[in-house]
Amino acid sequence: MTNSASIKADTTSSASTRAPDYIRIKGLSKAFGVGSDSVQALHNIDCSIEQGSFVTVVGPSGCGKSTLLRILAGLLDYNVGTVLLDRQPVHGTRRDIGMVFQNSILLPWRTILENVLLPAEVLGLDASKARERAMQLLHMVRLDGFEHKYPRQLSGGMQLRASIARALLHDPKMLLMDEPFGALDAMTRERMNLELQRIWMESGKTVVLITHSIPEAVFLGDVVFVMSPRPGTLEKVFHIDLPRPRRLDVMADPVFSHAAAGIRERFSHAAAFD
Repeated sequence: MTNSASIKADTTSSASTRAPDYIRIKGLSKAFGVGSDSVQALHNIDCSIEQGSFVTVVGPSGCGKSTLLRILAGLLDYNVGTVLLDRQPVHGTRRDIGMVFQNSILLPWRTILENVLLPAEVLGLDASKARERAMQLLHMVRLDGFEHKYPRQLSGGMQLRASIARALLHDPKMLLMDEPFGALDAMTRERMNLELQRIWMESGKTVVLITHSIPEAVFLGDVVFVMSPRPGTLEKVFHIDLPRPRRLDVMADPVFSHAAAGIRERFSHAAAFD
């Protein structure tokens, strides 16, 4: 077993040229508490992420996936290892990162447009330019005509799309997503996988998404990071060599099946996945 992110699943071929690393994580470890009460969440994470790529992260429950994402977001600090974003150390929140959590967290007393505009108020952005961008984003996530509705008037999938638009309002370079589809039914989740792929391709952002679903990880990811049980280490990296845009019937492709089976084999002892 190795923690190097240079491993490739044998279902893929390596690219002849690679873009510069946008995210570089080296020797990252994270523990909570001190002394005998401490819990080691992450151990010696070492990986790179290319700019504009879509990376998915899977692993058993409690392996530190969300901890890793919060460190990338600057919401959680660390003292062992290095985390570089665009060659700059990550310590504290940054304006070039957007975050989508496990639920939409829309404010019920604000309209959808007002919710999307919230980052502009917090960051002190120009109001007229922010409103123009918000309307463009609502069009991109296919919520035209719903800007003056309230969250309770939208379905779960529509609320999630609104939260994605909000996370993109300040034009971050990277979008982090922490199991955003976990509360959706299976059919809505599949539609959202297609929608997220489209939004990612149109926006050109670097996306890191945590999921418990192996098929979702393979469908969305250019690269799948597989983490071990706690303390979480980077156990395997699968590069998914499937063309874009992907349709749902790609799940019948042998490349897809081989990658999903390889990931599932790593966790045959656990029942932590969908």
